[in-house]
Amino acid sequence: MDPVEINAGQWYLRALRADNRIDDRPALADLGVTDPDYVARCTAQWSSDTSYSWAVCEPTTGELLAEVTLDLETGEIAAQACAGQAQAASAAAESVRRFAAALNGVSWKRPQVVVGPKRPEYCSKKVEFTAARNSVN
Repeated sequence: MDPVEINAGQWYLRALRADNRIDDRPALADLGVTDPDYVARCTAQWSSDTSYSWAVCEPTTGELLAEVTLDLETGEIAAQACAGQAQAASAAAESVRRFAAALNGVSWKRPQVVVGPKRPEYCSKKVEFTAARNSVN
């Protein structure tokens, strides 16, 4: 699937970028993601339909405030926010949950919010959602 932009009310979600117009890597580094190939890997995961990731952005500047990921194999929806942006991350994760619910053949339970590091190599503060994935025949 090609990356999908999502309107999340006060914020918009777009694919992570590292190009001559927008470079999310400095903001990702603030979240603890310092791998220079991270954005390229996320792009490849969109193409392979294994995981989708979004930059949660301020609409007027395009500044990355948080990141939300959807793991299509485990059903995990996870968000990590820059300092002071937990509300943006939480709202974006809820929008991603609705997006996931609309995917063909997938049923998701309403997420439970769990605060704590699931992927400590990326960020020490995360808002994390869990979802169950059931096949629909």
